[in-house]
Parts: sequence; structure tokens; C-alpha cells
Amino acid sequence: MGRPMPGSRIAKAAVHVAFCTLIMLSAARAEDPSAYPSHPVRLLAASAPGGNPDVLARLLGNRLSETLGSAFVVENVPGAGGVLAAKQVAAAKPDGYMLMLNDSGGVAINIAMNADANYAIKDFTPITALATLPTVLVVKPSVPAHSLDEFVKLVKSKPGKMSFGSAGAGSIHQLTMVIFAQRAGIEMLHVPYRGGTGLVNALLTGEIDAGWSGIPNVLSLIRDGKVRALCISVLKRDETLPEVPTCDELGYKGFDVATMLGLQGPAGMPPAIVARLQQATAKILREPEMTKRMVTLGMQLQENGTAQYAQFMKDDLARYTAVIDTLHIGKK
Repeated sequence: MGRPMPGSRIAKAAVHVAFCTLIMLSAARAEDPSAYPSHPVRLLAASAPGGNPDVLARLLGNRLSETLGSAFVVENVPGAGGVLAAKQVAAAKPDGYMLMLNDSGGVAINIAMNADANYAIKDFTPITALATLPTVLVVKPSVPAHSLDEFVKLVKSKPGKMSFGSAGAGSIHQLTMVIFAQRAGIEMLHVPYRGGTGLVNALLTGEIDAGWSGIPNVLSLIRDGKVRALCISVLKRDETLPEVPTCDELGYKGFDVATMLGLQGPAGMPPAIVARLQQATAKILREPEMTKRMVTLGMQLQENGTAQYAQFMKDDLARYTAVIDTLHIGKK
């Protein structure tokens, strides 16, 4: 065969140069925060399917995919109250391609009480708060108290005799009651159950006298008169129970205890990527359909920026550490 024509060698060289240039440009684009996201983002939901982090992650992930032009793929990572998801994210590359939607339990409460957590707040980039999950103090109908003041007086008359349920030791339900009991100067018997459903069922059967419950779990029961609502655990009344006052309104000034759902990533994420995610999320949360859906889920919208969310995480950790130390539960 004859020797290749010079033009053929030149053409091949040109193709090679063009290919290498394309690779370099693609790599540069992937590393450029202004081009984020250039490929799918893994969004870990720190719960089983149907849990609050899972439901909100899927709602938010769908809209982020549409808004930012790349898929946000939700992966359920349940287990150990959010510890497993948090460990994955804490160890991930801080490029914005692995994020986590978690609640206060997965960060503040677990760090305070779980020896297996092995991570700290500094191991995460707080991107933005999303929603709070207030609880409502409910009592069984046979409890002769129709207001929070009457309830406190009744419990004081029977120190350590009346009971309250929770979704388990160290759960937000128990910690809310402990914080309230300290403020009110009351003493109650704690009865832990496996999850919020167990707590509600115990109220219905009369096994316990009271409990702080997620609002969706007891909303229909309150309306049907099967349990009685006394107050809401945050500073703002809930839209689904507008007639139920907050503890703050009833004299417990500043009482504001709830699980916070938020978006986080590994420590050291580029500020430009954090800002892009925060701005896109804030816009999505204000959409009427998203707001309406969150209300039905018992969530109150939060639009705290990165700095405010970071401070909330620190304050939350300090608060729950103090309570857990008082209870002598968890790690020491």
C-alpha cells in the first residue's frame, strides 16, 4: 500500500486536537460553579419512603431539576435516625453533587446523644432551611383540662402520676415535653413508643394522658373530638389548626421547639454553588402549589438563608445537648 497522504495525517491530528479540546472544555465546565449542575445531583433523603424528608426531597428535587436543568435524583437512606445519610454526605466531595435533606434529629439530636454519629456540624455546609414541623400538645378526652393553664395545674396536683407518650427516647416528642415541663415546673411519667403512630394509638386507647404529636397524625382526631388540642409548639399558629394558640401566646414566652427540615451538603462547598441552590430553593418554596402541599403535610415554610440556617443548627445542638445531658440518655 502507498504512504498515507499528508492531508490525511493533518485531518487526523485536527480531529485529535478537537477531541482533546472538547474534553478539557467539558472538564472546565464541570468545575465551573456558574455551570452547576452539569450532571445529575444525588439528593439523599434521610428517611424511609413516605417520611417527611423523603416527601419534601421529592417535591423539591422535581422542581430543582426543572429549574436548574439537571436531574436531582432522590435516594432514600434511612437508618439510625439520619446518621447513615449524614455520614455519607459528610464524607462526600464538596462539589455539590451529593446533597442531603435531613431534619434536626439527623444532625443536632444525633450529635448530642448518638455515639455512633462520628460527625459534627462543621462537617456540613448548611445551604438553606426549608420547613419546620411543629407539634401540638394533645390530651385524651377524659383528662379534665380544656386549656393549657388547666392542664399545668392538673399535672402539678399529681406530680409524676400523669403520663405522656413519645416516639422514643431522645425523639423530638420527648424533648419538647421535657423543655415544656422545665418551663412549666411540672413532672410527668414518660412512656416511649416506636414511632409517632404508637404515640397516637396510646392516646386513643387511654394508655397515656398526653403527648406532643405531629399535626397531620392527629388533625382528624382533633376535629372529631377524639383528642383535645391545647397548644402549638412554635411561635406561629398552624394554618390547619388556626383556633389552637401557641405556647408563647399562653404565657410561655419564646417557646419555640420543632424539627427543622433543611438542605445540606459536605463542608467546603463553593459559595457560588451554595448561593445558586439557596436562591433556586427560596423561589420554589414560594410557589403556591408547593406552599399548599407543605401546609397539608404539617410543615411551616422557612426561608432562612445560609447564615441563619448555620446559626440555627448551632443553637439547636446547644439546646438539645443540654436537655439530653439532663435526661442522662445517649452518649456521655
